Amino acid sequence: MADPITSSSRRGGSASAAHSTRARTLPRWHYLVALAAGAVNTLSFAPTPHGGWLELAIFVFLFAWLTRSTGWKSAALTGGAFGFGNFVTGVWWLYVSMHFYGGMPAPLAGTALVLFSLYLALYPALAAGVWSFCAGQARNGASGTDTPFAPTWHGALAFASAWAIGEWLRGTVFTGFPWLASGYAQVDGPFGGFAPLVGVYGVGWVLALAAALIAQALMAALPALRRSRGPGDASSDAAADRPSARGRAGSFALPGGIALVLIAAGLLLPLASWTVPANAPLSVRLLQGDVKQDMKFEEAGVRAAIDQYQQMITSKPADLIVTPETAIPVLAQQLPVPFASAVRSFADSTGSAVLFGAIGGSVTPEGRVVDYTNSLFGVTPGTRDIYRYDKHHLVPFGEFVPWGFRWFVNLMNIPLGDFARGGPVQKPFVVHNQPVAVDICYEDIFGEEIARTIRESETPAGVLVNSTNLAWFGDTIALDQHLQIARMRSLETGRPMLRATNTGMTAAIDANGKVLGKLTPYTIGSLDVTVQGTAGRTPYVTSGNNTVLAVSLLLLAFGFAFGPGMARRKSGQAANGAE
Repeated sequence: MADPITSSSRRGGSASAAHSTRARTLPRWHYLVALAAGAVNTLSFAPTPHGGWLELAIFVFLFAWLTRSTGWKSAALTGGAFGFGNFVTGVWWLYVSMHFYGGMPAPLAGTALVLFSLYLALYPALAAGVWSFCAGQARNGASGTDTPFAPTWHGALAFASAWAIGEWLRGTVFTGFPWLASGYAQVDGPFGGFAPLVGVYGVGWVLALAAALIAQALMAALPALRRSRGPGDASSDAAADRPSARGRAGSFALPGGIALVLIAAGLLLPLASWTVPANAPLSVRLLQGDVKQDMKFEEAGVRAAIDQYQQMITSKPADLIVTPETAIPVLAQQLPVPFASAVRSFADSTGSAVLFGAIGGSVTPEGRVVDYTNSLFGVTPGTRDIYRYDKHHLVPFGEFVPWGFRWFVNLMNIPLGDFARGGPVQKPFVVHNQPVAVDICYEDIFGEEIARTIRESETPAGVLVNSTNLAWFGDTIALDQHLQIARMRSLETGRPMLRATNTGMTAAIDANGKVLGKLTPYTIGSLDVTVQGTAGRTPYVTSGNNTVLAVSLLLLAFGFAFGPGMARRKSGQAANGAE
């Protein structure tokens, strides 16, 4: 185990000198730098190509910056500042939905964005604070020690584990919002190959571990470089210091070497195949109507949308034709007869299966409509049966109103409020013997739920379909980020993902996470592709997030129990060596 770099050895002073710095506090610019690093981290995500390498460099800096903290409070503030910078710049498009499309006054929309970003920043703050305890920093030596923390092996493992747990909590608590989970930037990065094994949170775990090890190696190497350039008799010093020099070399060579192994593994793992082709390839048409959001639910806009999608659906046959979410913005029972007849006749005559978005609901004997749902309906050629999928994971404030927030929703002009939920696992839509698992809107940011659908279904799907409407967020980075998230789902499950969107990004992704084709955002068109479904389970589909959660909790428990003692012993050894 590599020796930590103690504060005293950094300054060349004694252990007593180190204790004299207990009153040291971090300057405000320390947190401003962390906030700026978080803002820069937004550039790691789409549309930046291969942004995973940038993210690795930023996480190396983040871990090194955390080691400057002097206790769990300053560590938590550092992590929180980093998170706030990342989220306020990474999800600023929420302001567009609230102000430009929701009608909320600009000051209130801006305030809501800031408050939401502060809430999201609580999770990296929690992760940093937990790391401080479990790495032994917060309890290293006497209570109230104000000296910087030296990176250690258990500290690196604690950082990776605390970070993964924090991201998982952010994706779970209050229905979850895992957008900008660090693993997403690794789709084209050095650690994307781990996705079929441990999912997006596991990829974040590997990223954080590699970054901490690189930081540990660099911080161990720098003092050695400074000593090698110092004055004195080089030959006699080298002879006297040869054993300790070998130890110092190991202190940075070993963690650096393991980090390189992790990078190499992440780059080589895509060569492994976890699923196999199954059933005949499907010809697919993905429709993008570019219906303006401010017209979508007006009477004239509804008629125009129905006419437009009727023409787009029936213009050309394919094995599977998919429209965006609520492309037909009316209750299914109120579908215009010309539309229903045209789609049915087209499906039967061409052998095309059609999935279209509309509003579901149940009609009571009194004629009232209850239990509205955000749904997809499927028309299969040669049968009168209608497939139906009801969205399960609803969007807070858009599709259901959290308790106590009705006043907030009333500030926005959103025509749809409370929906009923579909079941967590619903049957697939079968197209020419190929089961297709569908989801709506941001349901595809919850990888565990898609893995569960495949794992628990009697007929596991070989193709994934996402139908969404991102017109709420304008022509912003939200479109690119959502496509990147969909690519992660393909990597995790080993299955192709088809995306039909109203304004973009309409795209087809193969089972290896590569984009087969996409439409230009904010254009009207159809994407014609051929996709090959797959069968089999990746390790992530089999175990979901259980692997990374179990490993992380075990390592954090170990660090919490033994980290302080290990840190004290290392600090004592370093102090004795300095004397």
